[in-house]
Amino acid sequence: MELKKASLLLLLLLALTALAQEDVVESDGEEEEDGDDEEEEEDDESVKEENGVLVLTDANYDSFIADKDVVLIEFYAPWCEHCKKFAPEYEKIASELKEKEPPIPVAKVDGTSQTSLSQRFDIGMYPTIKIVKNGQPIRYKGTLNKEEIVSKVKEVASPDWVPPPDATITLTDENFDAMVNNADIILVEFYAPWCGHCKKLAPQYEDAAQELSKRSVPIPLAKVDATAETKLASKYQVTGYPTLKIFRKGKPFEYNGPRDTHGIIEHMIEQAGPPSKQIQVVKQVQEFLKDGDDVIIVGIFNGDQDPAYSIYQDACNSIREDYRLHHTFSSEIQNFLKASLGQLVIMQPEKFNSQYEPKMRTLTIMETMSQSDVTNFITNNSVPLVGHRKQSNEAKRYSKRPLIVVYYGVDFSFDYRVATQFWRKKILEVAKDFPEYTFAIADEEDYSTELNDLGLGDSGEEVNVAILDAGGKKYAMEPEEFDSDILREFVLAFKKGKLKPVIKSQPIPKSNKGPVKVVVGKTFAEIVMDKKKDVLIEFYAPWCGHCKKLEPVYLELGKMYKNEENLIIAKMDATANDVLSDKYKTEGFPTIYFAPSNNKDNPIQYDKGERDLESLSKFVEEHATKLSRRKDEL
Repeated sequence: MELKKASLLLLLLLALTALAQEDVVESDGEEEEDGDDEEEEEDDESVKEENGVLVLTDANYDSFIADKDVVLIEFYAPWCEHCKKFAPEYEKIASELKEKEPPIPVAKVDGTSQTSLSQRFDIGMYPTIKIVKNGQPIRYKGTLNKEEIVSKVKEVASPDWVPPPDATITLTDENFDAMVNNADIILVEFYAPWCGHCKKLAPQYEDAAQELSKRSVPIPLAKVDATAETKLASKYQVTGYPTLKIFRKGKPFEYNGPRDTHGIIEHMIEQAGPPSKQIQVVKQVQEFLKDGDDVIIVGIFNGDQDPAYSIYQDACNSIREDYRLHHTFSSEIQNFLKASLGQLVIMQPEKFNSQYEPKMRTLTIMETMSQSDVTNFITNNSVPLVGHRKQSNEAKRYSKRPLIVVYYGVDFSFDYRVATQFWRKKILEVAKDFPEYTFAIADEEDYSTELNDLGLGDSGEEVNVAILDAGGKKYAMEPEEFDSDILREFVLAFKKGKLKPVIKSQPIPKSNKGPVKVVVGKTFAEIVMDKKKDVLIEFYAPWCGHCKKLEPVYLELGKMYKNEENLIIAKMDATANDVLSDKYKTEGFPTIYFAPSNNKDNPIQYDKGERDLESLSKFVEEHATKLSRRKDEL
C-alpha cells in the first residue's frame, strides 16, 4: 500500500516537472518572438542602400532625416521609364556627393508603395527631385542632369543659402483693393489650406509666378486664403477650391485656362494682350470668309478713343477665351462690309451660309449700352443655323440644349464638300422651322463613342440622328433612310414629348441590400433623385487608383449609416452609366456629391481633400436633413 502511494507520488512529481518544462519552453518562445518583433522594428527603421543610393520608407524617413543638414531625395515609380533611364545618372550623383566634405546623403523613395511620404510631399509625377534642408523640402526644378543637380545641391548646402522669396503675392482684406484695382492684369487664386487640389496647384502656381515676374512688364500672381478672408470669398462668389479669377483694373473675369506652370504662363501672356486684334486690310476679312471655320466678329470704329470701342473692348475681355475677336479703324474694310462706324459685325464663313439666314448681323454700339448687351449679341449669333459640331468646339459652341445632331461623314475638303453640303441642306429645311433648337452636323468617326452609347454605332445607315436634351437625356432616331421629312417627324415627336430617352446603363442589380447601394443609369432617377431620402453618391471609374483606395473607407461609411432609413450611401460606375442630370458633373474620379432630400437639383460636392472615414462622416452629418441619430450616437 505504501509502495503504491510512493509510486503515485513519483508519477505526480514527474508530471509536474514536465509541465514546468513546457512553461519554460513556451516562455522562451515568447521571449524569442518579442525579440523578433524588436528586431523587425529595428529593421523597419534601418536604412538600406542600393548601388550607393539610400532607400527611405514611411517607417524610417523621420528618424533618418532628424540629424541631417541636407539630403537629396528622388521620388520614383518602379514602372516609370523616365525613372529607369535616370537611375544610372542618379547613382553617379550619389557617388559624387558622397565624396563631398561633409558628405551629402542621396536617397530614393518608391512613391507608389510609400504612400504616406508621397502624400506628405504632394508627389504628383515621377521622377520628382526634392532637396531637404534642415527638414524642409525644396523642390528641384531643373533638368535631370548630373552636373545641374549636383550644382544645385551644393548651392543649397551652403550655410549662407536662403530660399528665394515667394513670387506669389499674399492678399488679405486690407491690401486686396489697393493691389487689384491698380493692376492692369493680375491672376488671383482663392484657396483653402486643407484642400488637396490647392496643395497640388501651389508649386505650379509659384513657378508660374516666378517666371511671369521676370517679364519686362511683369504679370503678378496672387493668392487669398478664402477660409480666413471670408468677406473676399463671399464678394467674389467663391464656392469651391481652388478658384482662380483674372482681375483687370479691379474687374473680375473667370479664369478658364490650364493649371500647370507652362499653361498658366502661356495663358496669362495671352490674356495680358489686347482682347481684340486689329485688322487693317480687306484681304484679311476675305480670308476669314473663304477659309474660316468659326464665327467672324469685327468691330468698326473711328479710333481707339471712340467710346463705342471702349465698350467693345470691355465686352471682349469677358468672352476673349471663347471667340476670336477683331476690330478695325480702316475705312476700306468699313466700305467692304457696308457697315457704319460704331457697328459690330458678325458673319459666318461662306461654307455655312444659307438662304434661310442673313449673311451679316450688325449691332450699333451706343454709349448707353452695357458690356452684357454686346456679349449677348455675340453669343446669340455665334452659331449658324446648321453648324459643324466638333470635339474642339462643342463645349463653347454647342453646349446649349436641346441640340439636334446629324451624324455622317462630314468633310468640307474640296473632294467631299458636295456630299457634305447635300445632307446639310436637307437639315437646313427643317432647322429653319425650329428656331428654339440648335442644329448641327458631326462627323461619325469623331463621335463613334457617342453613337455607340446611343445604340447607333452599327445602324448600317449613312446618316444617323440624335437629340441631346437638358439633364443629360438623349434620344436616338430609329435607323432609316434619311430625308428632311423623316427628320421633321423625329423633331416634332420630341417636341410633343413622345420619345423615350436612351439610357446607357449596366444591368439593374438583382440584390442591392448592401451598406453601399449600387446605382446604374436606369435607377439614377429612382434612387438619387428620390425626394424622400438624402443620398451621398460616389461616381467612380473601375480603373481609378484613388477610387480603389477609397473603396474600403466608403464601405465602412455605408456600414456606419446602414440603419438610417432616410439616408443612402451609394456609388455609380460613371464610365458605364449615364448620369441623368447636368447638376452632377464628373470631371475626375472619384467625385462625391451629397443630394439632400429637399434640394436634389443643387447637390453639394465633397471637396474637402481628405477621403478618410472621419472627414466623410462629418460631411454627411453637416448636410443630412433627416438623420435620426448624430455621429456621436452611432
